[in-house]
Amino acid sequence: MEDRIDELREKRERALLGGGQDRIDKQHDKGKMTARERIDYFLDDDTFNEFDKFRTHRTSKFGMEEKKLPGDGVVTGYGEVDGRTVFVFAHDFTVFGGSLGEVMAQKICKVMDKAMEVGAPIVGLNDSAGARIQEGVKSLAGFADIFHRNQQASGVVPQISSIMGPCAGGAVYSPAITDFIFMVQDTSHMFITGPDVIKTVTGEEVSFEELGGAKTHAQKTGVAHKAFNSEEEALDNIRRLLSYVPQNNVEDPPRVEPWDDPARETTELTDVVPDKPQKPYDMTDVVDSVVDEGSFFEVHDGWARNIVVGFGRLDGHSVGVVANQPRSNAGTLTVDASMKGSRFIRFCDAFNIPILTFVDVPGYMPGTDQEHRGIIRHGAKLLYAYSEATVPLLTVITRKAYGGAYCVMASKHIGGDVNYAWPTSEIAVMGPQGAVNILYSSELEAADDPDARRQELIDEYREEFANPYTAADRGFVDDVIEPAETRARLVEDLKMLKTKRGDQPDKKHGNLPI
Repeated sequence: MEDRIDELREKRERALLGGGQDRIDKQHDKGKMTARERIDYFLDDDTFNEFDKFRTHRTSKFGMEEKKLPGDGVVTGYGEVDGRTVFVFAHDFTVFGGSLGEVMAQKICKVMDKAMEVGAPIVGLNDSAGARIQEGVKSLAGFADIFHRNQQASGVVPQISSIMGPCAGGAVYSPAITDFIFMVQDTSHMFITGPDVIKTVTGEEVSFEELGGAKTHAQKTGVAHKAFNSEEEALDNIRRLLSYVPQNNVEDPPRVEPWDDPARETTELTDVVPDKPQKPYDMTDVVDSVVDEGSFFEVHDGWARNIVVGFGRLDGHSVGVVANQPRSNAGTLTVDASMKGSRFIRFCDAFNIPILTFVDVPGYMPGTDQEHRGIIRHGAKLLYAYSEATVPLLTVITRKAYGGAYCVMASKHIGGDVNYAWPTSEIAVMGPQGAVNILYSSELEAADDPDARRQELIDEYREEFANPYTAADRGFVDDVIEPAETRARLVEDLKMLKTKRGDQPDKKHGNLPI
């Protein structure tokens, strides 16, 4: 009996060491934590319950006979974040470079299955070289099993991925299906094929960082939602993200004890919109003023900066925020902005998070580049996402709402529940100058002073059409409000919409213009 206890103790100690102290030291030398250290840091103290600690790989070929290590390259289980259950898996790079084999895939699938069964978020801490070559097609089958569960869990429980090291091949497809991806500067990379393969196939030379580093994916590709300076910072922000979202798709998002006055006047917004229509301002200043103080958590902030998405709170309630950003490309809608906004809206809708939209949009970005990249198809995604949403939709037009972009940005016509406009807003088919140039081109050519006459016509057009009162007269906006009363009105409206129930036609699913 004592021998068996000693044997168990030895196995437990081996499992805790992963690939051994030497490899743990190498992990630390790179500025990286081990899988177990990441889980311990991430979860509430003493809440982790591990699955399958002693499982080992089954392959006995290609030098793998004497390399069986407890855990087989991944640590799996569940614990708590702020007292709420979370399921987690963490690749152990000290064991076979975190490469995925049959048993490792089974461990990850088990934890994902259990998360869906009980209705709790899944957090993956990814640090994997990809498929384990020594296990051949079994490793590929394992990845496919994980991908299938990612799809099954999508819209059922929140899925969050953190890239904590070099992830290649199949190890990046699974995170790509999840809801959010966080990366760490300098130490995390994502790519389908690495620099060596690219050089062999195409002759192109590229560094790890340029090909798939955190900056690349947070700013150029939009694959990553956030990039952080350290693993600790990334894990802290996953905890923060979880605080805004429900455990699953049948629960409401959590409400925290409010600390901000729900009736607080936002007088600082009275002069936030410049007098000159072309002059930019920072829409995040508007968001910060309206939501509970200090609660705005922007995501995807490095990519497609002409639209802002993130989470905030109104009187303690979680809301998703979507806003045009006049500081970047005048807040126009582009291919990237449309994809960014639509994906975020669909996440919020899947998890019962009300959506608050701030509108200052001159239209879709014109030009051959956008047209050839498919702005028609991608722009329609944003329209589809808003129109499909059944959660409460609250909309505030702060300045411009022109053309089709007015329709798309949570207008009353596609399902907006409460739509407001500030007195500074202009709602029209197009801007006054463009409209005048089209409607009065002949008259302007014949005018003695074309510039003076153009300005007169612009003023007339703005007075007649480009103001919020025409839309209010039609009921397309519910009220024209002063900026100072924005927060108080939205808090009351969110309270009213709490019991909103939306009926949709029975169907398997729609055909989003992917």
